Amino acid sequence: MTSDTGPKQKRIDRYIDQNLKKVFSDLQKDEMPDEIVDLLSVLRAQDKELKGNK
Repeated sequence: MTSDTGPKQKRIDRYIDQNLKKVFSDLQKDEMPDEIVDLLSVLRAQDKELKGNK
């Protein structure tokens, strides 16, 4: 079974990032808050760890 999680995961990540930026677009600066960026990093690390344990 061939897996396309690489490109597919990148599209998902990009989609999530874009939507989070839309949610926070009312902020003065056009960047996501550091707390959200940190949370995304933690979640991505956990996801990689779970995929590695399969």
